[in-house]
Amino acid sequence: MFILETLNFVVDILKVPSVLVGLIALIGLVAQKKAFSDVVKGTIKTILGFIVLGGGATVLVGSLNPLGGMFEHAFNIQGIIPNNEAIVSIALEKYGASTALIMAFGMVANIVVARFTRLKYIFLTGHHTFYMACMIGVILTVAGFEGVGLVFTGSLILGLVMAFFPALAQRYMRRITGTDDIAFGHFGTLGYVLSGWIGSLCGKGYRSTEEMNLPKNLSFLRDSSISISLTMMIIYLIMAVSAGREYVEATFSGGQNYLVYAIIMAITFAAGVFIILQGVRLILAEIVPAFTGFSEKLVPNARPALDCPVVYPYAPNAVLIGFLFSFLGGLVGLFLLGQMKLVLILPGVVPHFFTGATAGVFGNATGGRRGAMIGAFANGLLITFLPVLLLPVLGAIGFANTTFSDADFGVIGILLGNLARYLSPMAITGLVVALFALLVAYNVLAKNKKATAEVQENSGAKE
Repeated sequence: MFILETLNFVVDILKVPSVLVGLIALIGLVAQKKAFSDVVKGTIKTILGFIVLGGGATVLVGSLNPLGGMFEHAFNIQGIIPNNEAIVSIALEKYGASTALIMAFGMVANIVVARFTRLKYIFLTGHHTFYMACMIGVILTVAGFEGVGLVFTGSLILGLVMAFFPALAQRYMRRITGTDDIAFGHFGTLGYVLSGWIGSLCGKGYRSTEEMNLPKNLSFLRDSSISISLTMMIIYLIMAVSAGREYVEATFSGGQNYLVYAIIMAITFAAGVFIILQGVRLILAEIVPAFTGFSEKLVPNARPALDCPVVYPYAPNAVLIGFLFSFLGGLVGLFLLGQMKLVLILPGVVPHFFTGATAGVFGNATGGRRGAMIGAFANGLLITFLPVLLLPVLGAIGFANTTFSDADFGVIGILLGNLARYLSPMAITGLVVALFALLVAYNVLAKNKKATAEVQENSGAKE
């Protein structure tokens, strides 16, 4: 009992991004033998940056929830809204112990994978690690795994996933940030990579979302806070009018005039984005130098994989464009699901903001404005259809009417769920271990090949 309580305490610490990244910064700064004052300053500033980012996200989500409610009421649509937090909270009642163990050992597995393979990425988005650990734990338990086998296999799968998805996104992160120092750690990666790929196909030659030619009297729109406020004001006012005065004032505004409330919520949304951007800038200034010390000691040449808002400061206009076009993709997806007589997946405003905004930045990096629009639209379709395919897997294990919202959860859940249907627990463990062994072998062979080439080059130079 004491061990489980201790483990839950550790997991509660690790799933809080600010504390997790603060610990990494602390270890890195101590490893570099920095002065005590620098260690304290760097650690606190890193934690502060994540708390500012989290505060901005809370402000933003608080402004988006009424928008979703107005949309559902105005158009009287019934369906499932994918939500990571909702399904995890249900699952933890029965699978809490396995989730905690898989998360704790999965983070160790991530370091092992990064150390011994070419996937040199340390995933630092604690809450997403927690959600993925929960989903893996549930699916494997129902597949017949238990005890040490459950924790070992689940942790190794989680460690591989935590290294693989940042590696998949890194070519686009280099385009976005202009450096190779920061990686991307958020389990919506497939949607963002899809957006970046689409941008490279259809947007070559298109100017960035950040390059706007405006007449002098409209030059104030170059300020992303102003343009976001005005755009969201139009959307909120349309939704408030569509939902009706009585509904908005009774349900959300507490009697405040519904139009005034809509305007305030729109500007609150922009304030949330502004706070997030400030938090990210604070984090980037501290985590990169601190992480160098951490990686030099444990995983040479590793990169920190950070949450999706890390890319927002590089293209603030693409953030808004991505959100709007991803939500549009969700609406089109909803219509198509209705025509196909499938389960209706309602476009959740919060997941479409965070994943759509990120997809917009990725699409913009490779294809400018057109890439941001079409790429984010594709992301909206993807996170509408993947939950439909994931529902049978989750429904079979007792989670009806709820599902995960981000793309990578859908793909990993569908893959694991179907493996569990056709393979024994022993076969699944063997498959995962074999995959890890192949990655290690490839790394060893690549190193040997590089060393041989260097020896030949040096001997040739001497001759």
